[in-house]
Amino acid sequence: MEYIKAHVRDVMDFPKKGIVFKDLTTVFKDPRALHTIGWDLSQIYRDKGVTKVVGIESRGFIGGSILAFELGAGFVPVRKPGKLPADTLKASYDKEYGTDTIEIHRDAITEDDIVVLHDDVLATGGTMLAAYNLVKQMNPKKIYINFIIELGALNGRALLPAEAEVTSLITY
Repeated sequence: MEYIKAHVRDVMDFPKKGIVFKDLTTVFKDPRALHTIGWDLSQIYRDKGVTKVVGIESRGFIGGSILAFELGAGFVPVRKPGKLPADTLKASYDKEYGTDTIEIHRDAITEDDIVVLHDDVLATGGTMLAAYNLVKQMNPKKIYINFIIELGALNGRALLPAEAEVTSLITY
C-alpha cells in the first residue's frame, strides 16, 4: 500500500476552499499501482460469491469495473440524475461540500445478488449511504461496502450501516 500512497496527490482547496482532495487519478495512470489496487480489492471478496459490483460515479467506475472483472461479476453504475436511460430509483443526500442526488437502474440488482458497493474515497459517508439505501431497496442477499481510501478523521464509517462489512485499502 505504500506504493499506492506514494502516488496519491493532495489537491488543496478542491472542490472548495478548505478541502484537501485525495486525487487518485495519479494512482490510476500508474500501471503497477492500478494492478495492485485491482488485485488487492479482488482478494477481499474472492470467496464471497459476489455477483454484482456497484460503482459510484465517477471514480468508483474505475475500481468497481476492475473489481467486477477480477471477480467475474457484473458491473452496475450509480450515476448523477438524467444519465441512465431506463427506469431508475433515486436518492438525495448531503455530502461534505453540498447536496447531491444519485440514481440506479430499477432492475440492476435482484434478490439473488451478492453486491459490493465501491467508491474511491470514504469521506463523510453520505454518497455511500445513499447508494447503499438504493441497493437495499432491491433486497439483495448481501451488501458489502468498499473504498480505496478512507479519510478516518471525517468518521464517515460511522454513518454506514452496521450490517454491511466495510473495508478500505488505505486509511488516512
